[in-house]
Amino acid sequence: MSLLCIPGRRIFPPTPSPFALFIQRRWKKPTVSAQTRLEDRVRDPHLDNLMTHLKKLYLVLKIHRLMSTRKRGPFASLNLTSRWRNILGLNVPVASFLRKHPHVFHVFVHPLRRNTCCRTTKKMKELISLEGVVAKQQEVEAVKRVKKLLMMSVNGTLRLHALRLIRRELGLPEDFRDSILGKYSGEFRLVDLEVVALVDRDAELGVAQVEKWREREYTEKWLSEFETRFAFPVSFPTGFKIERGFRERLKNWQRLPYTKPYERKEVVRVKTCGGIERYEKRAVAVLHELLSLTVEKMVEVDQLAHFRRDFGIEVNVRELLLRHPGIFYISTKGKTLTVFLREAYSKGGLIEPNPVYEARRNMLDLVLLGCRKTRQLLACDVSEEESNTVVCEVDEEGERQGDWVIPFLENCEENRSP
Repeated sequence: MSLLCIPGRRIFPPTPSPFALFIQRRWKKPTVSAQTRLEDRVRDPHLDNLMTHLKKLYLVLKIHRLMSTRKRGPFASLNLTSRWRNILGLNVPVASFLRKHPHVFHVFVHPLRRNTCCRTTKKMKELISLEGVVAKQQEVEAVKRVKKLLMMSVNGTLRLHALRLIRRELGLPEDFRDSILGKYSGEFRLVDLEVVALVDRDAELGVAQVEKWREREYTEKWLSEFETRFAFPVSFPTGFKIERGFRERLKNWQRLPYTKPYERKEVVRVKTCGGIERYEKRAVAVLHELLSLTVEKMVEVDQLAHFRRDFGIEVNVRELLLRHPGIFYISTKGKTLTVFLREAYSKGGLIEPNPVYEARRNMLDLVLLGCRKTRQLLACDVSEEESNTVVCEVDEEGERQGDWVIPFLENCEENRSP
């Protein structure tokens, strides 16, 4: 026991009370929220890597759109592209990013201004145009997707703003308001400038995607109807820890009846007696069907929040997705959260691909080539140095008009394309 020394006196420290030795501190239960579930979830490396690659593809397409909107031609100087760094959200210089993808972007020296410029390669332009052609061919399927979304809504209406947010996920063109909704006036009706309604319901389309899986489970695996009538396909990621009693709770949840997405019965409310679990299961079924209707079986979580009012979902969407890791997977790669439908993917690829997905996958493969397989590109650079012909239009006053036509660049693109 240490002493407190004061001149002329010695003071001992106070002795602790014997009752303080038996005081127990209250144990606080750790809070379980959507954020903690998001941090503690088991990661899926295949889907995370796919999301990382897709973010790179989205960045490439954004640069292509910025170059295509320029008046002087579909190319831009590297000095100009350096100003797009904040717009693109890149952590590296834009010029270094462009040089890392020679199969997508072609860096060249302008024949007159002698500054370094960049343009999209011919191969990438062909793949981008191919996606538009395939999406046009799949127009009937896109109409069915919109009809099924309207059939799932509570009042048979949807806001165009919500559809515009997931336009690319549904395979719709940019002008879908006129080219799809206006063209098929017998199927859709514009109630307001920003609200679309369904003219008539189609009973053949009122079958959810999960119903087809249940039929296969019932006929091929000879499972009982009691087990498969309201069940969902569940596949947990590698490393998922199954706690005590989890299997029993999952089995009871799979047997729990609910109001299916296309049924026009009265929706079970959260506050009704015993309807909380049934209501949440109906919300899971609606989100499951929405993801099944998308082209790539994935969508951003923030975009799902715009469908809550139309679909009658009164729960937190992100927390609902995190409570069912065997059905959905949320990836945090990139600036936003993206949810995947687990049953539709296997090792980072769709099990049942569609034409639009395959066209986008070809673009992704070209982006992922990086600096590999560049022998043809080096041969093309040699041919560029030998040719320096420039053709332009000149009016009577001697002023050049129109875009520059660079023949040796076109020859380079033809040699570069496999």
